[in-house]
Amino acid sequence: MAYGIVHHFRGGTREQYEAALAAVHPAPDRLPDGQIFHAAGPSAGGWTIMAVHESQESWERFRDDILMPRMREGIEGGFESEPQETTIDVYKLLP
Repeated sequence: MAYGIVHHFRGGTREQYEAALAAVHPAPDRLPDGQIFHAAGPSAGGWTIMAVHESQESWERFRDDILMPRMREGIEGGFESEPQETTIDVYKLLP
């Protein structure tokens, strides 16, 4: 079952997003293994990122093996705080 994640970074900016994206995605036009959707943009009070992975396990692998280690190391110019996170079991995903 597909698994969705929404991260809201309070006070986040486009520049911080671009720095973080460059640090955790394999290339500007490629998604990490297991990720099937990615969208991001400004939102009330900050920046929001939405992603859908093939499964919860796929998300957890990306989170534990790539995202969190790089965030703990510190991403120059990246987000300065942890996001507010919402997750969902995706019922329907349209092309």
